[in-house]
Amino acid sequence: MATKDTDNERLIARLVELREIVAYHFRRYHADNASEIPDADYDLLVTELRSLEEKFPNHASSSSPANWVGALGKTTFDEVEHRIPMQSLDNAFDLKELRSWHERVERRLGDGGFVFTWTCELKFDGLAVSLHYEKGLLVQAATRGDGKIGEDVTANVLTIKDIPKILNGDVPDSLEVRGEVYLGLTAFADLNTVRKKVGQPTFANPRNTAAGSLRQKDSMITANRNLSFWAYQIGEIIDGPKLTSHCETLLWLRDLGLPVNDRFENFEDFESVEKYVTTVERIRHDLDYEIDGVVIKIDDLGIQQKLGSTTRAPRWALAYKLPPEERTARLIDIEVSIGPGGQATPFARLEPVFVGGSTVSTATLHNADQAAIKDVRPGDLVIVRKAGDVIPEIVAPVLSERPKNLAPWLFPSECPSCGNRLIRLKEEAATFCVNYQCPQQIRGRIKHFASRTAMDIEGFGEQRVDLFVTEGLLNDVADIFSLDFDNIMALEGFGELSVANLRSAISLAKTRPLGRLLFALRIPHVGSRVADLLAERFGNLDQLMSAEISNIESVEGVGSVIATSVSDWFSEERNQTLITRLRVAGVDPIDESILDTEVLPQTLTGMAVVVTGSLDGFSRE
Repeated sequence: MATKDTDNERLIARLVELREIVAYHFRRYHADNASEIPDADYDLLVTELRSLEEKFPNHASSSSPANWVGALGKTTFDEVEHRIPMQSLDNAFDLKELRSWHERVERRLGDGGFVFTWTCELKFDGLAVSLHYEKGLLVQAATRGDGKIGEDVTANVLTIKDIPKILNGDVPDSLEVRGEVYLGLTAFADLNTVRKKVGQPTFANPRNTAAGSLRQKDSMITANRNLSFWAYQIGEIIDGPKLTSHCETLLWLRDLGLPVNDRFENFEDFESVEKYVTTVERIRHDLDYEIDGVVIKIDDLGIQQKLGSTTRAPRWALAYKLPPEERTARLIDIEVSIGPGGQATPFARLEPVFVGGSTVSTATLHNADQAAIKDVRPGDLVIVRKAGDVIPEIVAPVLSERPKNLAPWLFPSECPSCGNRLIRLKEEAATFCVNYQCPQQIRGRIKHFASRTAMDIEGFGEQRVDLFVTEGLLNDVADIFSLDFDNIMALEGFGELSVANLRSAISLAKTRPLGRLLFALRIPHVGSRVADLLAERFGNLDQLMSAEISNIESVEGVGSVIATSVSDWFSEERNQTLITRLRVAGVDPIDESILDTEVLPQTLTGMAVVVTGSLDGFSRE
């Protein structure tokens, strides 16, 4: 059993190791604009290092990378000394840490009778810069650098359209404005589109692209990158107005002509601050720029001054970090799934990692080409990205962490489900298993047919479909409506109630509208919207199955590709047999919009119909 001394030795060794790791990734991010790991992983490393330095103060150091603010890049730009240091911010990673910071602020202020409010702003993912105006004229711009010394990027900043060269109104003699240079998401996508067209490599992310663009020696390159800027702070002001609050400062900067983000808000209570944080987390993907958190500040400038700062961060402000959308995880294996249409998709098995608000253990690699380009290998440490409801994906390997002699992964030549040879069609990025009876394709077609957006058959989840196919109870979607419930009763985990619910759900599925059925059949290129359009136009299966391609193509929103696909699908003998079996089972819906004109004979026109008796569950009306 390990003794306390050996435990301490191990932790001290980890402290020394962490200093090297943090310093390496700090320089890759701040100096090289080529970060290898996500911000969230870097934050965790710094948090661990600070925790160990607090535990072992004799091994702490004022020069520890945990205390660094920024770094000077590897450039030949002139140095600029910041008269007032540009600090960083302390972080909170959940509401519990946010509340703890709030409590510390209140304790520090004591019983001085302070009444104050909070200002919340978005935390932009860009590059911090300082703009120096003399009598309203922009004379110098500098990066944050290490907080004390930055790089003179005036020529490049002058090319950014958002940044005024001359301020409006009654300007102070001297003004230093601090803010964030960033690259909007639309501008980033447009830039990569242009680079792709001319055969240049695309950029990995907006933040590093913005930082690299601002540090170009040729300002014409910077001008073509379409950078933007948000102002959020005053560094120094001489002979200016007597500002008393942060909100007042932001509004004044806006009046001068500087771009100030309009999503800042002021709150009188801390519960509202917490609600603002959760709201921002929900709308972060509605913005055309990347954010990674919320900055919370005490609004009163006098109280800010009273609270002061540590060596690296103000005590009156905090950065609340949103759940990370990129993390690193160990890649256990790469497997290939076969979809309901036969498409073979590589995906990664991962050690579980919390990213994008949930725990992820699998991530897509899209297709054979992407798997080859990214060259991730089982055993790699990889970057995993999950943004909102998007399927988690592998971004890249962390090459500095790759074990030696790790063999490349090769896309298989045979279907992992049925053993048939995989085929790649000309001019297609996807690879296919063309065996219609492939067990995984059968499972996929049935799962889709029963899914909520299709026929919505409750009780047909993934595990049950796998079980029914394995037991030979299902071979296609029509089998759903002729299931042997006696055999199901004999299966483990099924009782009378669960079988009765299953029977009821299947019966209810027969009443689904035509559009749902067309979507459930997985006709190539027919999504739910097109399925509804076809149902509305043709009204029933007979009309659609006998329609000419030109008639299908005449439906608004349906082009020649979709029309040909629909006609081809219904002309296949196996699909005609499937439709016949569904009809025999009672699945033959009619779109209600054509009941009065195209399907029912007009024998009741003009007649009055009287219904007698009672209908359970319905009022007379």
